[in-house]
Amino acid sequence: MYDHYSGALYGVILRIVQSKDYTEEIIQDVFVKIWNSIHQYDSSKGRFYTWMINIARNTAIDYLKSKSFQNELKNQPLPDFVYNSAELSTTNNSSDFIGFSNVLESLETDKKELIDLAYYQGYTQNEISEKLKIPLGTVKTKMRNALMKLKDLLKDYQ
Repeated sequence: MYDHYSGALYGVILRIVQSKDYTEEIIQDVFVKIWNSIHQYDSSKGRFYTWMINIARNTAIDYLKSKSFQNELKNQPLPDFVYNSAELSTTNNSSDFIGFSNVLESLETDKKELIDLAYYQGYTQNEISEKLKIPLGTVKTKMRNALMKLKDLLKDYQ
């Protein structure tokens, strides 16, 4: 099983964590999880490969959110480009550089908040639901509406 699927799973994990060292650690955890939960696989719900990809994806995301990984990131040296403040002071963020902040400002407050939480702060829809204390279905509906409104605004902005 490892010989047959490890390459594909490795690629999925690497795309998420973007580090070969972390990927090698996570792939071991993934195959242990697959081995220990093989009895939970249900062929009527999907292909075995898809089931394994979901385990790999979820494990990689969980690893990125883990406290140990977050602490490791805090202890990393800052890259040299951080100290180049002359360029950074000219633009507050990359979205402002292309005028995107003007488009965002024209959104309603609740839609702007959802987009900020999801795309700038990296919250999942479940986390947004918990943070804002609103049902998950409502978050999904409001997020879809916010993205559709943003799409319309971007068409008008061009």
